[in-house]
Amino acid sequence: MRQGVIPSHMIETMVAQGQISISEPLQDDQVQPASLDLRLGHTAYRVRASFLAGQAATVAERLREFEMHRIDLSEGAVLEKGCVYLVPLMEGLDLPPDIEAVANAKSSTGRLDLLTRTITDHGKEFDRIVKGYSGPLYAEICPRSFSVLVRPGMRLNQIRFRLGHAVLSDDALTELHAQTPLVSGEAVIQDGLGFSVDLSASRNGLVGYRAKPHTGVIDLGKIGAYDPADFWEEIRTEDQQIILDPGAFYILVSQEAVTIPPEYAAEMAPYLAMVGEFRVHYAGFFDPGFGHAAANGQGSRGVLEVRCHEAPFVLEHGQVVGRLVYEAMLETPSQLYGREIASNYQGQGLKLSKHFK
Repeated sequence: MRQGVIPSHMIETMVAQGQISISEPLQDDQVQPASLDLRLGHTAYRVRASFLAGQAATVAERLREFEMHRIDLSEGAVLEKGCVYLVPLMEGLDLPPDIEAVANAKSSTGRLDLLTRTITDHGKEFDRIVKGYSGPLYAEICPRSFSVLVRPGMRLNQIRFRLGHAVLSDDALTELHAQTPLVSGEAVIQDGLGFSVDLSASRNGLVGYRAKPHTGVIDLGKIGAYDPADFWEEIRTEDQQIILDPGAFYILVSQEAVTIPPEYAAEMAPYLAMVGEFRVHYAGFFDPGFGHAAANGQGSRGVLEVRCHEAPFVLEHGQVVGRLVYEAMLETPSQLYGREIASNYQGQGLKLSKHFK
């Protein structure tokens, strides 16, 4: 049996066959090379706490326990920093028994520290949709650094479908790297392809950004509209290290440039669960073609969304902070990242979300 991540043209077939249901027609660029963007519906529910439905209940049943009030998103509404919201999505699923799915925040969502996770009826995990799932999808949204203004149809998270087990073993990844270099420099391969943080300060000492604690609202519909200085502090260093503050959110960049060949997709994952001082947010599906055509095939660097936990932590240049888990595609997509679609982050370096000038 063929195994792999389902590509764009097959996702479109799933919509046509009703395996993916839609309450409003798909938008032109909603289907990505290896995923489908999910759209917010018309109502947000402010809830007392984050929750999972659990095996015995639907989300609607649990919502009755936790709902505080409802918000009509039709004219736009602000989701407040530090609050938890649940929004029914415009997409639902009626999956065949052999297809499962995984969801993740979109890049722009992660770069705003906007915790967005998908939950399902009878679900026991965030962002994991079991084989054969039939039912609605919901986005749990918790703005952590900035309050945001949202409207129906906005796309904060995305879903990837797979048939069977397609994750590359370390041996297969080593072989693929020998054929097509996946990363600039030496490849650190252990449960995926490791990547490290760039604190070399080659750009006038600038190595990253830290979210300011008290800012205005960000309208997610406005592109290139905001002055970074109103929302971010620049992080500079002369000794190739920075100290992460507990509770603070940082945008940094990987030292390595990464390539995802057209026949593969990847997902960002934590490097070591034992490193509890900080976490690299893995709002990260990497699509087929990411970095492949950029800079003459030399790859694109990965933006790192970092949050420090209990204690201040020294982060040093070249420290391995994350890994990319590669999966084979079921078929090569009809469109690739950065070539046929208007990809915001192809060939990127240190870059804030698309909402900033």
